[in-house]
Amino acid sequence: MLEFLPERIRASLRFLNLNCLYEIRMRADKPLTVNFEGKFRYLGENGIVGGKRNALLPTRKEVEETLFAASDYSVYSVENQIRQGFVTGKAGERIGIAGSYVYEHGQPLSVRAVTSLCIRIPHAVEGCAEEIYSRCFAEKLDSLLILSPPGWGKTTLLRDLARLIGNRTGCNVLVSDERGELSAGDLGEFSDVIRFADKLTAFTAGIRAMRPDVIVTDELLPEDYAAVKRAIESGIHVLASAHLKKYEDVPEKLFGRYVTLSGVGEIDKIYGADGEYVD
Repeated sequence: MLEFLPERIRASLRFLNLNCLYEIRMRADKPLTVNFEGKFRYLGENGIVGGKRNALLPTRKEVEETLFAASDYSVYSVENQIRQGFVTGKAGERIGIAGSYVYEHGQPLSVRAVTSLCIRIPHAVEGCAEEIYSRCFAEKLDSLLILSPPGWGKTTLLRDLARLIGNRTGCNVLVSDERGELSAGDLGEFSDVIRFADKLTAFTAGIRAMRPDVIVTDELLPEDYAAVKRAIESGIHVLASAHLKKYEDVPEKLFGRYVTLSGVGEIDKIYGADGEYVD
């Protein structure tokens, strides 16, 4: 994991417990920061430092070389990802890209002059979704949507739910992993994965070819709800997440259960299909 980073940054990370490292922010010629134990801190030569004066300063060249290495030294092989503003590392690390977008015929072609990278480190936390499973699926499976701002552990919860549902029910679980992050970990023995396809393509091809009982996907956008609706109407349970804070913000109420989070992996409320609280 994180082999694509410059050696001096990897050397500094050896002082940290990577199980508590969630995100790395590389900005050209600016202090290097990490989300460690849920808080952003500065990273120096020997690990966490108290102030930015002692933090590492990634150069523009290091930022560009990190992206090149994460692309397995072939940006052409990940062109479609780069157009969407990210690259996925071999271990499922999602590297978000900030820079200058280049357009052709009104569509994003690539990102040039890369100045910042947001590196999200996936974590497989076995058992983290036990409470959701027991409160929502103890009697029967249902479709479920997890809501929270970015970085609060939605993907980690979905990954564990895929494992729990497959292993405990024997259902066929299809994981639609658009960014190559959701499937970074143990999904159990009953899961099949479609990577790097948009949700409409993954849902359509997966339903036709893999006969899933459950589809798990993350980060729904408004345009994805049509694919979700077709799957649910076909009798398939869909588990998903969205960058929303409240039940009222969900554009289409398609799911049987809605879970809001109050912090990283912390359940706030569970709603039924009718918007009423579920004990």
